Amino acid sequence: MTVHIVGGGLAGLSAALELAEAGRPVTLYEAGPACGGRARSYEDRQLGCRLDNGNHLLLSANRTVFDFLDRIGARDTLVGPGAPIFPFHDLEAGQGWTVSLSRGRVPWWVLDRRRRVPGMRLRELGALLRLLRAGPETTIADCMAPGALAERLMIPLAVSVLNTRPEEASARLMGNVMRESMARGGAACVPWFPRDGLSESLVDPALARLRALGATIRTGCRVTSLGMADGRVDRLTLPGGDASVGADDQVILAVPAQGVRELAGAALPDLRVPDRFESILNLHYRVDVLDRLTGDLARARFVGVVGGVAEWVFAKPGILSVTVSAANHLADRSQDELAATVWGEVRAVVSPWLAGGVPLPEAPPPCRVVREKRATFAATPAQDRLRPECRTAVPNLLLAGDWVANGLPATIEGAMRSGLAAARILLSDRAAPAAARRRGSGRRNPPPSLTRASAG
Repeated sequence: MTVHIVGGGLAGLSAALELAEAGRPVTLYEAGPACGGRARSYEDRQLGCRLDNGNHLLLSANRTVFDFLDRIGARDTLVGPGAPIFPFHDLEAGQGWTVSLSRGRVPWWVLDRRRRVPGMRLRELGALLRLLRAGPETTIADCMAPGALAERLMIPLAVSVLNTRPEEASARLMGNVMRESMARGGAACVPWFPRDGLSESLVDPALARLRALGATIRTGCRVTSLGMADGRVDRLTLPGGDASVGADDQVILAVPAQGVRELAGAALPDLRVPDRFESILNLHYRVDVLDRLTGDLARARFVGVVGGVAEWVFAKPGILSVTVSAANHLADRSQDELAATVWGEVRAVVSPWLAGGVPLPEAPPPCRVVREKRATFAATPAQDRLRPECRTAVPNLLLAGDWVANGLPATIEGAMRSGLAAARILLSDRAAPAAARRRGSGRRNPPPSLTRASAG
């Protein structure tokens, strides 16, 4: 009755937690030395500090993530402004502002010039309705009209959420995100991110909780293929020998889309998965400015950047960390060139918020440039159609991951929802025969009228 979960990213951890808390024996296999996948922390020897392998901004609307944090006792490891505010800076105009959303569903903020995007006109709000009503083939660019709202808010948000350029990105996926966040008002849009690191918030407490529940965690243990017998998975091939999958056992594949075909090709020869990917570029500068920040940047500890290579700058202890989404177009630029260019932008964006009027130095501080070449599937309408369901044609094999069909783009929330969905399918499948047996044992000789009623 063991559930074998292949992949220790957030989808796998979410599935494992749900199953372990339900009393199911769980064994989790992670190929790398640490769990967390694309949302983890590591010690960087070059900079002499701990880094996240990417920057992730959570919203209060991410109910699956916050439920997960509550279950592992880690909600208090997040930091944020406690209000739905989003500081921005336009490099070309040399202008900074803060979008401050109304907490309720009525968007009063759009009527206040101090709280909305500078230069926007109310008629531009029609783009938000078009996003919410978008069909499966519509792109972000199809919905956006030229103007400040698109250029200074919606397109930067869409690129960071979908990790895909607006001329290709699915408006339907963005509309689904908006339906759960902006459409519910600012109370659903309060931003949060880990105080110390992704692993400290999302991974380490989850592993501690799983071990306390009796789950087995095997890191550095790569599953290379699935063995099949009688139409079911009956073994996992590991470097040190096969792991047997019992007759009542189940398997959840929670690995990246680019690896699932190689791993499950024999078991699922007709499986279609996303096959186009977008990269994310992160630059981590070794400089500490937290104690010098003022204003809304001090409150939020992040700022969006318009008109440059940089898209978001996060202020963390000892680090200014920059994220560039949909970064395939930067693949040919050298690390030194990127570090210098982006530092110039960071300096222009952050210096106005520093106490004492002393700007950041002109010369870039030590920097680590991290390219995640296949960070997410390209969130285009065509790629969205390739996303499979959790349940597969193999009775004891399910899929989980941010690339599995869940109505959301490749986000932490989507990954965790897919893990929950797979776990709950297994739990409901297991419960159905037991419930049927209980009903049968209690009605060995039911009255004829009840028999007819059941048949009807």
